[in-house]
Amino acid sequence: MSLLEGLNPVVQALIATCFTWFVTALGAGLVFFFKTIDRKVLDSMLGFAAGVMIAASFWSLLSPAIAMSEEAGNLPWVAPLIGFLMGGAFLKLADSLLPHAHIGVPAEKAEGVKTNWKRSILLVTAITLHNIPEGLAVGVAFGAVAAGIPSATLAGALALAIGIGIQNFPEGAAVSIPLRREGLSRIKSFWYGQMSGIVEPIAGIIGAASVLAMRPILPYALSFAAGAMIYVVVEELIPEAQTSGNSDIATIGTMAGFAVMMVLDVALG
Repeated sequence: MSLLEGLNPVVQALIATCFTWFVTALGAGLVFFFKTIDRKVLDSMLGFAAGVMIAASFWSLLSPAIAMSEEAGNLPWVAPLIGFLMGGAFLKLADSLLPHAHIGVPAEKAEGVKTNWKRSILLVTAITLHNIPEGLAVGVAFGAVAAGIPSATLAGALALAIGIGIQNFPEGAAVSIPLRREGLSRIKSFWYGQMSGIVEPIAGIIGAASVLAMRPILPYALSFAAGAMIYVVVEELIPEAQTSGNSDIATIGTMAGFAVMMVLDVALG
């Protein structure tokens, strides 16, 4: 933690989100050892990722946003509510426009604007899309610390980055291994898998810089990231984890992910 203290918050956010990107690459690296992944394992991993994101949305984002609104003398629920709904609306818009396909869904049933993109690109785009709010959340968390918000701490921001990083590992594997199964080489599968995480440093920088430039938007920004993450969980992760008849395993994975993120945030934050 001491290594990050004293650094510009934008730099802190960049370092933290590069870590989350690196963990995505580690997960994608599993393609060098496996060509297929057991569906039960995949569903438990997707459930775990969902649990982490649900817990992070409350403990690391919504709860501080509510506290900040109250400290500012405003109705504590107004800014969090507006930001949360705007985050969901943003992901809905992006989901409607950006071509992408979920795991196990044929290319002809891809969502978003119709395109001739290969299924491999559509899969990568789907994961990349929901990595945006994750990077944004980490960036806003570090921006909140720099803004001097009493309820925001460097340890809490680091806990969020660690939690997002942990759930990025299965996400990297969930991209690269299906691509390998569809005939891509191991190198290409790894490359596309790790590239799905490149948006996190970009979104992290934008989040931290925006908060520093406009401190009053902080409760909205935190809630926006929470709303975007919950949209991803409900629209993508949980349905994908439940479609193969492994609902119990997926649910246990979700509980485990939630518990891990909650412990990280409470213990470190």
